[in-house]
Parts: sequence; C-alpha cells; structure tokens
Amino acid sequence: MGTGEGAAAWPPQRPKITKLRKRAELWAAPNQLTLLRLCIIPFIVLAIFDQSYRTAFGLFIFAGITDGLDGSLARVLKQRTVLGQYLDPMADKLLLSTLFLVLHHQGLIGRLVTVLVFARDLGIVLVGAILYASVGMKDFRPSLFGKANTLAQIVALLTVLLSMFYAPPFVLLVRYWSLVATVVFTVVSGFHYAWLGTRRFSAPPAPVGE
Repeated sequence: MGTGEGAAAWPPQRPKITKLRKRAELWAAPNQLTLLRLCIIPFIVLAIFDQSYRTAFGLFIFAGITDGLDGSLARVLKQRTVLGQYLDPMADKLLLSTLFLVLHHQGLIGRLVTVLVFARDLGIVLVGAILYASVGMKDFRPSLFGKANTLAQIVALLTVLLSMFYAPPFVLLVRYWSLVATVVFTVVSGFHYAWLGTRRFSAPPAPVGE
C-alpha cells in the first residue's frame, strides 16, 4: 500500500478534468460561432426598431451564415460537443422567436403566426425538460416536420424584412406563402413532437443487462 505524497495523488481529480473539458467545449470554434449568433440578435432587434431594414436583413443573413458554418466546422474539425448540441438549437429558436415577436410589434407579422411560433417552441422546451428529468432522455433531434417548419420560418422572416425595401410581386408572393407554410408546419410539427414525447415517455424502460 502506498503512503505519503504518492498516495495523496490518488484518486485523480475528476472535477478539475471535467471543468477543463467544459471550458474546452466552450472555446471550440463551432460554439464560438453559435455565441456570435446570439450576440447578433440585439443588433437585429435595434435595426428593426430603427426601421433600418436593410441592416436587419444583412445581419440576419450573417447570422444564417454562422449557423451553417458552425455545423460544417464541427464535422470538419471533429469538434462536436455536448454543449453545442444544446446551444445551437437554443440559439436558433431564440433568434427566430425574437424576430417574430419584434416584427409583430412593428405590425409586420400577424398575431396568429407569432403566438403559434412561441407556443410551439415553449411546448417543445417544456416537454424536453420533462423527458430529461423523468427518463433522462437527451436525444432531441428535429423531425422532418420540424426542419420544414424552421425553413418556412427563415424564408418568412427573410421575405418580410426584404419586402420593406425591395418589394416586387414575387417577393410579396413568397412572403405570403411562407407565412402560411409557417402556420401549417408549426401546428403539424407541434402535434408531432407532442406525440413523440408521449410515446417516449410511456415507453417501457429498457431491460438491464446482466
């Protein structure tokens, strides 16, 4: 049995290792881009309130570029982290939901669309928290309906902003139908996520191996 200084070094200091690992995840390039996207949100909001729609449109495009780059960098640099799995979708939801709320406040998007978007996102967060707390579920990958809804929301926000300084008929047409698609996919994906959540919550626990 070892004693003295050699024994004092055992067991290893796992809390310090965990802390260093979490810090490394935060400084990973994809997560830094996600944090940058979060920092852009207030500037987009200010631009909309100042009716600088060209600036808001450009910043929203830039935020979309960072969203595409963080996923690509995570794959290329092999820097997929647990933090990124939660931070990236949260940043996307915060960006889109905030813009719907601000544009509704400016009278550019109807109440129905805004309420549905907020209700769906709030419901998904609550169901996810319940599933994590009750059954320890951590896999919240978006469904096909969820991806379609996100695409419809992005196109709707882009065309609403674009139509404030460039409004040919095809832009107005895309704006109208993208808002309709947002309503449809918000409802469909919301019920689909609720069904999946109920199914996973009521599923029997996996048998414990020998």
